[in-house]
Amino acid sequence: MTLSPDHKSALEKISTATATTVLLKKGLRNVWLRGTKPLRLGQKRVVGEAFTLRFVPAREDLATPESWASPKSTRAAIEAMPGGCIAVVDAMGLTDAGIFGDILCARMAKKNVAGLVTDGVMRDLAGVLGTGLPVWCQGAAAPPSVAGLTFADWQEPIACGGVAVFPGDTIVVDDDGAVVIPQALVAEVVTIIVEQENLEAWIMGEVERGVPLPGLYPANAENRARYEAWAKAQR
Repeated sequence: MTLSPDHKSALEKISTATATTVLLKKGLRNVWLRGTKPLRLGQKRVVGEAFTLRFVPAREDLATPESWASPKSTRAAIEAMPGGCIAVVDAMGLTDAGIFGDILCARMAKKNVAGLVTDGVMRDLAGVLGTGLPVWCQGAAAPPSVAGLTFADWQEPIACGGVAVFPGDTIVVDDDGAVVIPQALVAEVVTIIVEQENLEAWIMGEVERGVPLPGLYPANAENRARYEAWAKAQR
C-alpha cells in the first residue's frame, strides 16, 4: 500500500495538532515523536511515507570511519530512498554525535527526499541548512555518528522518539513536530481529520464572533447542528 495523492494532499492541509486529536479518539496516544523539532522555524508542512533507519549504541569494532563504505551504511540507505519519502531515523535520542551532515543531506535533497526526522542531532549545521532539506531533530553536535552510534539497518521497524514507526507508515510533520499515522488507518483517519479541521475552522469563526466556549468547544447538539448547516452551505 502506498500513500495516495489524494490522501497526501488532504494531510498537507492538516496540522499535526489536529492529527494527534483524531488519533487520540481512535485510541492511539503515542504517535508524536519526541525530540523532533524543526531545524528551521517556518519549514512547510511535509507529508510522506516513512523510510526508516536505525542506529544502535557505538561498538568499537563496528563504529569506525571505515564503516561508512560498508554495504550496510547510511550512504547505502540514502541511495535506497525513493523520492517523496520521509527519512525517519532512530538515533536513540543521542545528542552528542550528529547522524548526518551537509553532504549526506545534499544527496537526499538531490534524490527529492521530502524530509528528515530524527530523535538525534545533525552536524555541519550551516551546511545542512544550505541544502534546503527540511529537517526535524534535537539540534546540532560536531562529532560524527560513529563517536556514539553504530548504523544497524534500514527499512525495518524502529523506535523514534519513543514511538513505533514501521516502513510505509505516513508521517506528518510541521512546526509542532512529527506524527505517525499507521499505514492501515490512513484512509479512515484522513476522512475524520478533514471533518475535524472543518469543524474547528467553524468554531474559530464563532469564537471570533464572541461566542462563549461552553457548548461550542466541544460542540453540543445545538452547535453541531449549526455547524452542519454551515458546512452544507459551503458545498
